[in-house]
Amino acid sequence: MVGLAKERLQTLRKDFVAGAALLDGRWISGHRRHVVVDPATGDQIADVAHCSAADMNAAIAAAERSFSAWRELLPAKRGAILRSWASLILDHAEELAVIVTSEQGKPLAEAHHEIRYGAGFLEWFAAEGERAYGETIPSHKPGSLLHVRMQPIGVAAAITPWNFPVAMITRKAGAALAAGCPIIVKPAPETPLSALAIARLAEQAGLPAGVFQVLVGDPIELSTPLLHDARVRALSFTGSTEVGRHLLQGAADTVKKVSMELGGHAPFIIFDDVDLEKAVKGAMAAKFATSGQDCLAANRFYVQKGIYRAFVEAFAAEMARLRVGHGLDPTTDIGPMTKLSVANKCRAQVDDAVKKGATVVLAHQGATAGPNFVSPTLLTEVSENMLIASEETFGPIAAALPFDTEEEVIARANASEMGLAGYVYTDSLRRALRASERLECGMVGINTASFTGPPIPFGGWKQSGLGREGSRHGLAEFMELKYVCFGDLAG
Repeated sequence: MVGLAKERLQTLRKDFVAGAALLDGRWISGHRRHVVVDPATGDQIADVAHCSAADMNAAIAAAERSFSAWRELLPAKRGAILRSWASLILDHAEELAVIVTSEQGKPLAEAHHEIRYGAGFLEWFAAEGERAYGETIPSHKPGSLLHVRMQPIGVAAAITPWNFPVAMITRKAGAALAAGCPIIVKPAPETPLSALAIARLAEQAGLPAGVFQVLVGDPIELSTPLLHDARVRALSFTGSTEVGRHLLQGAADTVKKVSMELGGHAPFIIFDDVDLEKAVKGAMAAKFATSGQDCLAANRFYVQKGIYRAFVEAFAAEMARLRVGHGLDPTTDIGPMTKLSVANKCRAQVDDAVKKGATVVLAHQGATAGPNFVSPTLLTEVSENMLIASEETFGPIAAALPFDTEEEVIARANASEMGLAGYVYTDSLRRALRASERLECGMVGINTASFTGPPIPFGGWKQSGLGREGSRHGLAEFMELKYVCFGDLAG
């Protein structure tokens, strides 16, 4: 099965990607080539254009030229193009899923889900662009009429991650394009194939030259022009907090409007009044989606002492059923880590925890298929001084920590500079309301591990980000408010 999927990928490389980058409506091959590897095997699966800073400067100029015509296009017309793009993505979901799994590593079923998820943002913003309503303000000046309008900010840039290589592009580009802004996408160097594939479909959908561009290359070389060119008015980034700080400093030179979805360190709080089976099911979903390489992934499982041992036993039993393997194998639950550095970080966190007194309840680290694979691992007797309790894991490693009281666990959950998401499992409505109010994070799931989608404002507090993606708030990240005062209307 894996062999057949790999053969299919070779055909898709020719028909879908062709190794070029999209610049001003032209597919360029670049002066150098960038190699793409299968993270499960380390084998080269493609090479694509390695763009230069000069290419990025040309893309910025093309986006600037395209802005006037795109912003003047009626929102309904822009929406029709976005809907066409979404339909083409869904029509080619099978091919796109194979591409995503081949370069990113996630199980094929999850890649299929990402394609549908990504298309949903284009459909959502196609309609939301028609609802960019302004305001009429009751006047404080005699004979005056006060209006507030929402207008597109200008050229936008998106720097996207490797864990959701399709959906993070459509979530950003859908909002920018619906708002009337051209956008330049710089995908992660690990996962350029899916970005180029959906760019082909964007072209087929009718996006004009310069309005949507995709350039692949060195992150520093390509991001530098985006940061320092005043023609780029908005920057959207998803990635680590460390990189986000660097980009924020660079964007300050031209005072860009910046939205960032950065690292997460999600607490998963389980009170002893909840059904244990429901809590374990939620814990599995919150921890192991995308093989744990998800900014929403639960890192710290705080379990009230009354059910702590029972939860650990049941959670370990479910984890033992997970199958580690190549993402193109339909029986795989946990694929490889996309980058070796991520796998090494997971192993380092386990080693650190064990040295400091943690117990490994479940792990088969020696039975992996290659250096990028990390087996699902459960740690108990975890303390706050361990790396796994204080920093994001981004892999299939779970840490279980007991607690006594509600006040205690909320304080421990909030003792982090990350604040993207949190999970609470309880059968008490009062407790659920209190916890959701007091947790210092941008999103909270109560008795559910599934709460994302196009209508919701995705984003975090503290060092987990700035701004929001999705929802009407995501559209506003690419628009400016303009206040207009009409005077002397009484005469």
